[in-house]
Amino acid sequence: MDLHNISFPGLGLEFELRRYAFIVFGIKIYWYGIIITLAFLAAVVMALRSCKKYDLTADNILDLVLFAAPVAIIFSRLYYVVFNWGQFRNDLIAIFKIRDGGLAIYGAVIGALLVAWLYTRKKKISFLNLVDFGIPYVAFGQGIGRWGNFINQEAFGEITDLPWRMNGDEINRFILTEGADPSVFGVHPTFLYESVLDIAVFLILLYWRKKKKVEGEVLFLYFILYGTGRALIEGLRTDSLMLGSLRVSQILSVILVIAGLFLLLYRRAQKKRSEEETVVIGQSRYGALLMQMKAEEEAEKSAAGVSEATSGDIGTAAGNPSSTYADTGTGEETAGTVSEDDSSETIEKAESEEEKEDK
Repeated sequence: MDLHNISFPGLGLEFELRRYAFIVFGIKIYWYGIIITLAFLAAVVMALRSCKKYDLTADNILDLVLFAAPVAIIFSRLYYVVFNWGQFRNDLIAIFKIRDGGLAIYGAVIGALLVAWLYTRKKKISFLNLVDFGIPYVAFGQGIGRWGNFINQEAFGEITDLPWRMNGDEINRFILTEGADPSVFGVHPTFLYESVLDIAVFLILLYWRKKKKVEGEVLFLYFILYGTGRALIEGLRTDSLMLGSLRVSQILSVILVIAGLFLLLYRRAQKKRSEEETVVIGQSRYGALLMQMKAEEEAEKSAAGVSEATSGDIGTAAGNPSSTYADTGTGEETAGTVSEDDSSETIEKAESEEEKEDK
């Protein structure tokens, strides 16, 4: 039956499992693939239910999934192969044997982000808005997918005697090669550590997505939170991809944390600077309107004075000064009335524009 034992002796838990769920036409369908597929589908359903709230359509989500899913698998395999080249350089055909294991989540994330960027350029929508919406579901998929590592007895940590230590048939063989006693020692269940981390990140990002102040903030927070947790957990693992004496995932995690912090602070500073410039521009425009209003008033007064003097001279020369004066006076009053009305309208217009800019 291909059953193998997995246990947590300190917690009194023991399981008998097999790596595959069933066989179809002689092909074993492994639990690892089923778990990842279910996590993926659950994430897509959640995204479809809430995409409209973030100015995205169901077609946007489905189109992105259609292209991102295969590219993410390819990149996750390439990432693993590149940083584990010694295993494949003498057997290139093994690169394509994904069923034998060897996928890296960081490669999948890089591939998915690349597809998202290309997709948004094609559709002329905001890349940062799209990834802010989608990145929580990436964390969710990671958290569920880690349970495939549990069934396969892989991605475990160093030897420990902690109460939640993990044992299993293959794990015990590893413990024996390290010269320890499996009846006393187990390993860190790092799959569980990361699963808890990912689900926590998922919940935090969902909350933060509603409160974000700038586009990109949710993505940058993912970099910070996941990068920090992964760097710590990776230090416990025994199967890390290495670059010389350094763990590749730890290096990338640290880079993500630094990049996330920088980009988050930069975007917020950029928004604050933009708001301050908007206020200054609004004040300047209001001041300019007031100055224009005063200039128009002065011009009208000067024109009225000239008109009055000219009318007086003409009236005297014609021998009917009183009639001409009366006409001029009426014109001056009318001009004054128009000037006051125009001034009032100009002030109201200026105040209305200022209120719009403040909003």
